[in-house]
Amino acid sequence: MNIGFDNNKYLTMQSEHIKKRISQFGDKLYLEFGGKLFDDYHASRVLPGFEPDSKLRMLMQLADQSEIVIAISAADIEKNKIRHDLGITYDVDVFRLIQSFRDKGLYVGSVVITQYSGQKAADLFKNKLEHMGILVYRHYIIDGYPSNIPFIVSDEGYGRNDYIETTKPLVIITAPGPGSGKMATCLSQLYHENKRGIKAGYAKFETFPIWNIPLKHPVNLAYEAATADLNDVNMIDPFHLEAYGETTVNYNRDVEIFPVLSAIFEGIYGECPYKSPTDMGVNMAGLCIVEDEVCQEASKQEIIRRYYQALARLAKDMGSKDEVYQIELLLKQAKLTTDLRKTVKSACDLAKKRGTPAAALMLHDGTIITGKTTNLLGASAAVLLNAVKVLGNIPHNVHLISPAAIEPIQKLKVNYLGSKNPRLHTDEILIALSTCAASDANAQIAMDQLHKLKGTEAHTSVLLSDVDIKTFKNLGVHLTCEPIYEEKKLYH
Repeated sequence: MNIGFDNNKYLTMQSEHIKKRISQFGDKLYLEFGGKLFDDYHASRVLPGFEPDSKLRMLMQLADQSEIVIAISAADIEKNKIRHDLGITYDVDVFRLIQSFRDKGLYVGSVVITQYSGQKAADLFKNKLEHMGILVYRHYIIDGYPSNIPFIVSDEGYGRNDYIETTKPLVIITAPGPGSGKMATCLSQLYHENKRGIKAGYAKFETFPIWNIPLKHPVNLAYEAATADLNDVNMIDPFHLEAYGETTVNYNRDVEIFPVLSAIFEGIYGECPYKSPTDMGVNMAGLCIVEDEVCQEASKQEIIRRYYQALARLAKDMGSKDEVYQIELLLKQAKLTTDLRKTVKSACDLAKKRGTPAAALMLHDGTIITGKTTNLLGASAAVLLNAVKVLGNIPHNVHLISPAAIEPIQKLKVNYLGSKNPRLHTDEILIALSTCAASDANAQIAMDQLHKLKGTEAHTSVLLSDVDIKTFKNLGVHLTCEPIYEEKKLYH
């Protein structure tokens, strides 16, 4: 797999830059941390070489001087908002985040419930956290936010919010997802710190869009595709252009809120330390791209993947046509078609030829492996077995799992576990393969190839079950599906 990003350079440069920003303000820095902290797979896909836990590892270099505050919106708790990549609600993800940070030796100081207005679900969540010994604070809805600056910057505005007790010079404000109130939490804390005579600062760490590469660079377009459901768009930072005569890239929400943010700073401190949204950022990722063409190609593939994911969500009544239209526009801007994703044609051609669901997987050397649905296996299970055969130089006609071993599993599924589909899913076939590996050398060789599937590309001619999707994800395979159900049903 080609590398386009220097991860070691990034870890060093990013931590040093944050240290400089802390020293710029002296007493304390509130760092709004956008995106995913320790499982940023989007960044690893569009910047090959970027490790999904890079930001976490960078923070661990600052562990002795930092603490984490997790923000979650009361409205998101009330409506059980789901983090789609994990399939869990935001409130459950808060517990996951706290445990993950603690496991890495990072200090989580507290949780702040934002946009609070007496929601019962938020109160129950608060009680549950406090029962576990976790400090919880509440920040309230402010009338006229974000326009009524005199009211916001007053004892009735930010002053009404709970003051979050912190002990470290670097306070990282993170959240389960967008719209959680991270920036408002930071600004509220600046107000309270100023009242206490502490000159705290604010900065923003958001990997995308990357400010020092072109606006229509595929890496930045891939970010727009990833946030199409939020209606975010990248744009030239007009404030930076006016102040410095330099063209930089930011995204619409930061540009739109900057005049308000600047006015709030002036209301608290008398002046704003930043001349532009770009000034607020501390992201060094753009300076660590070492092979631009590699990152461009990876990002083009990501845009196409996001397009298929949007189509799949729409087919499942979980997405919107607007999201699909927005990514279609990005495909046109980048002059891309789905033909660039070679597994699409291979899977769809095989499905048409055989009249049955099919799958295609492209290995790192460009070899395309296919699989089709049979009486024993689903197409996705078949393509995985065929792929590990090729990787292990095992002849195609060799049975890694004998039909005699599969049939009892099918009987168990249908007769005792209530399944209507006797064919083995991907997780079931891998369990069967691991069982055979204890006594069969070829099965063991095949098992030893599974790690080589990480970063490969796969496409199926029909929508897959959640079980199969999760298995591909756990293997590190980049999966897309045609937005078509295998069977026409009212309920799937």
